[in-house]
Amino acid sequence: MRRRERFIFWSVALGVLLWLIQLVPLEWRYWAIAGFGLAVYFISALALREDLQLREWFVILPLPALYSLTIASFYFLLPSNFWSMIFVIGIFVLGAYSIFLTSNIFSVAKGRTIQLLNAAQTIALFFAIVISLLGSQIIFSFNLPFYFNALAIFALHLPLVLTIVWSVNLEEKISLKLWQLSFFSALLMGELAAVYSFLPMKTWNIALLLMSIFYLILGILQSYLREKLFRQAITEYVLLASFIFIMSVAFFPGK
Repeated sequence: MRRRERFIFWSVALGVLLWLIQLVPLEWRYWAIAGFGLAVYFISALALREDLQLREWFVILPLPALYSLTIASFYFLLPSNFWSMIFVIGIFVLGAYSIFLTSNIFSVAKGRTIQLLNAAQTIALFFAIVISLLGSQIIFSFNLPFYFNALAIFALHLPLVLTIVWSVNLEEKISLKLWQLSFFSALLMGELAAVYSFLPMKTWNIALLLMSIFYLILGILQSYLREKLFRQAITEYVLLASFIFIMSVAFFPGK
């Protein structure tokens, strides 16, 4: 079976698994979703096995696993009907296939430049943003204490940041610099989550703000690693940060 055919097969198979999760009794649903995310992690390793190296278990495989975990969890929060099921599973299958293709490009492009690398980096960034948005919405929907929110947001964003910053140069080793950038970026997201936990804002507004800040952080990190953090880029990021601040004030009901 060729790679594209294998990616299609596993994407559809995961879509079927996502549907089966909805048949699990509610008291076991969270365990089923967690098991689904873990299964996707190892299924992704199986689908990408030819060129997968040890370090890529930390920088490539988390993306499809977190995507599957957030979609399955978000699906659980949606109204249950036939058309929403078809829509979510269809979107999930297309997304899973896109992530498999993107992960494959990262895996085979290390050490050399291929034409699709820029497209793969853009797609990975897009899915990281989607995962951040949906994951933040799910975490805050549980109304957890602020320290659990901070820890969960940190754990969600650490592998996402690491994936994106590694994909910039596809380093042969995950350097200490990349680990530090990822850790402190995720820590900042966790601290912001703790702050937002005390504000009387809707969970969707909090998720949108966290996603916007996450996008800003990733943009700065990518420019920095590409050595393109020039004055014009800094000005654009300052303007974006100002816009996010205005959104925060606009969303805050106590203004």
